[in-house]
Amino acid sequence: MVDVKTINDAFLQIGGRGDKRVWRWMDPNAGGVGEWKPISSAKVYGRVRALAARLAEWGVGKGDRVALLSENRWEWPVTDFAVLALGAVDVPLYTTLTAEQVGYMLRDCGAKVVMVSSWEQVEKVRAAGELPALEHIVVMDKGVMDKPTSQNQDVGHPVSWMGELLEGATAMQGRDAEFDARVREVQPEDLATIIYTSGTTGEPKGVMLTHGNMASNLCYSSREFDFSEQDCCISFLPLSHVTARHLDYVLMLEHVTLAHCPHFNQITVAMKQVRPTVLVAVPRVYEKIRQAVEGKSHGVKKAILNWSLSVGKKHRDETLAGKQPGGLLWKLAEKLVFSKIRAAFGGQVWLFVSGGAPLGMDNAEWFADVGILIFEGYGLTETSPLIALDTPKRHRIGTVGAVLPNVEARFAPDGELEVRGPSVFHGYWQKPNETAEAFTEDGWFRTGDIGKIDADGFLAITDRKKEMLKTSGGKMIAPQPIEGKLKARLLVGNAALVGDKHKFACVLISPNFAILESWARVKGVSYPAGDRKALVRVPQVVARYQRIVDELNATLAPYQTIKRIAVVPDEWTVEGDELTPSMKLKRRVVEQKYAAQIAEFYKDEATASR
Repeated sequence: MVDVKTINDAFLQIGGRGDKRVWRWMDPNAGGVGEWKPISSAKVYGRVRALAARLAEWGVGKGDRVALLSENRWEWPVTDFAVLALGAVDVPLYTTLTAEQVGYMLRDCGAKVVMVSSWEQVEKVRAAGELPALEHIVVMDKGVMDKPTSQNQDVGHPVSWMGELLEGATAMQGRDAEFDARVREVQPEDLATIIYTSGTTGEPKGVMLTHGNMASNLCYSSREFDFSEQDCCISFLPLSHVTARHLDYVLMLEHVTLAHCPHFNQITVAMKQVRPTVLVAVPRVYEKIRQAVEGKSHGVKKAILNWSLSVGKKHRDETLAGKQPGGLLWKLAEKLVFSKIRAAFGGQVWLFVSGGAPLGMDNAEWFADVGILIFEGYGLTETSPLIALDTPKRHRIGTVGAVLPNVEARFAPDGELEVRGPSVFHGYWQKPNETAEAFTEDGWFRTGDIGKIDADGFLAITDRKKEMLKTSGGKMIAPQPIEGKLKARLLVGNAALVGDKHKFACVLISPNFAILESWARVKGVSYPAGDRKALVRVPQVVARYQRIVDELNATLAPYQTIKRIAVVPDEWTVEGDELTPSMKLKRRVVEQKYAAQIAEFYKDEATASR
């Protein structure tokens, strides 16, 4: 059982296992082709000691901020542990951020050092504007240091290679009592990290989490899972996100090997090479697997898939109970279809977890019907992150599990979930007004989520409070469940419901273009090759999406039904700023981007019947 009071306690446990394997890694620039090499506990400890020593020489000490701008790779947790060992504070940043966004966050936190993965990120920092507090840039990729010296130096911002900072790490693999004592000086109340929210509703805020905040969550989240040294998990969700970071801490403490995968487009190959036993992903990963399966099923294959799903549905309760279904028909469906779906995950996964956003009942049931039980969790950056979690011992489909024992929960009169406990953050960095607004007068944190707890203690989250749509007739519509049902359809990549303060709801649909273009070829749809704007305007295409919406409307209450649709010519992505790095919809950004289409929806609202 995990028992730590600080993240430094976790490091000392992880780094104290000698030759035991902790991580596996492949050259991040090898394009997913190469050898997965082991990194032992002793090597982790030595590298952390070496880096901490060099940072200390630069004057990094208690309370100083060190930013991390990197994909998932072994250098990330080494930096994390080294910074925290000094009592300093790390500030993880997403590599997908723009130079302007990076500049805002580096200035806001006053970072003294920034550790970056590549020359691309070095240039991003240099394009970020004035950074008066920044003294050093450290780059992880060795190759970039081959650039001319004039490029490697900048006024006030010398660039160092991380490999040079780690010189002597091999000699430091043995335990050092003096270093360990300094590491233990850090207390639970000390600030560990500042994590900037991804900003779905406004300006990013730096969430301050202490060692005690994060450690208290670590002590409870894995209690009902039976991990072992034979388990392996691919670390591919961005470590800049609190969920991925929490997960990696927990799994390392539970002796699970982590294989760092820096680029999402390499995950399919990595699954086949690493063959993980534990998979934790955002819902979009599961949605893409489902869409890939359905998209490849035509004719006889589609008939076999549909038959197999019907067999699986009859055994759904067994799967949800954690039992292996039996019977001749199940075994046949397993051989023909289900085993192939599991093979897409590497074929060895026994634990599937989804977090970061709602999985949706439709997806949860589909995977249960193919014999895959997906556990869900729920939390926020401000809660370190977990509030509730499904476990093998306590699970209910359609919920995010039971509230953790170290968290108290209640609901405001409007249904908003409020929580308190040792994992709840202390405030937003240099934002006292926003901090005050985040808490009730009696000290409970306002999550901003609408939810309910059933008689057995299972928590269900229905929507974001700020994203609830209120029609001009006073009806409240929760957009996420409706959007989730649309995204479950093969032709739909993403969807955004609109209609706040209007007479009726409408929807913007971003197609799954790979599937749509394939469908158009099969149907003989004529449009200029590669012209997505022309494709989404083809009457046959619009009619197909209208049928999808009409089928959904048949399952909704009258006030929830979608009256008008617009199929947009864009695929919504993190890079396009329509999605957060955890794949949540940036509703405000989407509404601003498609203001003209939304205005068209409601131009004759007063007299419209549809």
